Amino acid sequence: MARRPPLRVRPRLARRAGRAVCLALAAMVLAAPVLAGEHWRIVRASFAAPTTRYAHAVLGDGVEYTRLVIEVDTAEANPKAVLKTGASTVDLPLTRVFEDIAPRLWDVTGDGLPEVVVIETDMALGAQLAIYDAAGTKIAATPHIGQTFRWLAPIGAADLDGDGRIEIAYIDRPHLAKTLRIWRFQRGRLEEVASAQGLTNHRIGEGGITSGLRDCGQGVEIITVDADWRRVMASRLREGVIESRDLGPYDPQLGLDRALTCARP
Repeated sequence: MARRPPLRVRPRLARRAGRAVCLALAAMVLAAPVLAGEHWRIVRASFAAPTTRYAHAVLGDGVEYTRLVIEVDTAEANPKAVLKTGASTVDLPLTRVFEDIAPRLWDVTGDGLPEVVVIETDMALGAQLAIYDAAGTKIAATPHIGQTFRWLAPIGAADLDGDGRIEIAYIDRPHLAKTLRIWRFQRGRLEEVASAQGLTNHRIGEGGITSGLRDCGQGVEIITVDADWRRVMASRLREGVIESRDLGPYDPQLGLDRALTCARP
């Protein structure tokens, strides 16, 4: 289960100073000079500049982030190449926050290199799933859910139907709609492939997301719980349709560890 790292909220004066910096840099992408003309690989990503300006507290602590830091290098197949490093920084405008546990390094374009996948929330329109490249450019995003205090919980990215293309899975409004949605990056944007109701992976106030992907030898499956948090569910994408099956009772003490490692209930 993915969990949010412990937070240390800065004193009020420091938070105000950070907010002033965000005002000056709102919506700007700050790229290291070495980014120009190089082939870059994302090696790490992290959130910075915590804020309490969005009072949703869906992850329990009331603190979200306004800055995304993407660390990169130029490591390639040529072992004689000189390794260079750099970083891109994305600062959100005052109307947005990263309402997330941590950035995810997922290959969503299928080129073998990861992109950064995050939950980006507009205060009036709710959450969206956003994808950033090594230069800190948002290359694609799902539509915002449509209203404030509405959230989504990512699960994973993989070739879910065996066709050679990568799909992304998340739960849309895990506390309300409880809908599994699957998207694919194609034609330069995210396109929805399939959806299914009655599944969830998060409870309000929890600092973790209860879900994941597994492959027990018969293809990739999405592991979540049912809408009532009573059963462990495995879902698979087949010809554009999500098929779900019951793996057994959900034990809050054990979580999904057994299911995700292909162990029998």
